Amino acid sequence: MKVVLVGYGKMGKEIEKILLSRGHDIIGKATEESPLNDAMIKDADVAIDFSTPHSVLENIDFLLRNNIPTIVGTTGWNASYSKVKTQVESCNGALVHASNFSIGVNLFFKLNEQLAQLMEEYAEYTPSITEIHHTEKLDAPSGTAITLADGLIHNYSNLTDWYCQTASSSSTHKNSNNQVQEKSLKIEALREHDVKGTHRIDYTSTIDTISIQHEAHNRTGFALGAVIAAEWIQNKKGIFTMKDVLQLS
Repeated sequence: MKVVLVGYGKMGKEIEKILLSRGHDIIGKATEESPLNDAMIKDADVAIDFSTPHSVLENIDFLLRNNIPTIVGTTGWNASYSKVKTQVESCNGALVHASNFSIGVNLFFKLNEQLAQLMEEYAEYTPSITEIHHTEKLDAPSGTAITLADGLIHNYSNLTDWYCQTASSSSTHKNSNNQVQEKSLKIEALREHDVKGTHRIDYTSTIDTISIQHEAHNRTGFALGAVIAAEWIQNKKGIFTMKDVLQLS
């Protein structure tokens, strides 16, 4: 494949290593200093976007209008999902989006949904989510935490919403409020030095706590998943997630 990297930070560099190791070519690297342009995507088979919340929608628009299949790992644009979905359909384009491309995390998403179904009958347990990331992460709660929250709520009828008292301005999800709501799930977002990403779901009662946790040791899992998605999306049309790529639906 001939690939354009959109965003060339730590994740972009990790994706570059994996692309080259799997025999792919990188024909462009878009950054704030050198944004996407027609020449950069001229021969591209796919684009992989790990940019920033404030630039991702503009990048998606440009790539879809130019019929470039796109992998989007940037988070913080949930509120615009319907608009992007409509654009993918109107352009007959192809896009895979995920809050987290790690294969392990996507298995964790499935485990979270199954545990929520099991725990729904036990009202004495109160669920909550804790996520920890490095201090440079721009959005809070993380996109992965939001996906976990949505998956839990969808499978646990005692809850209808989530809240995070440390939500950032870039967290544009419709439920990213700072108020404790009735029947709402608490997300705690912590920022610590050099943490790649830890997510834990707790079900706590007065007697005990049941927990499941995913801890990323490095960025390789995120990068490998994005490359696998880029290989998978070739010759496909529509908007997809890693559930489709990994056949976890």
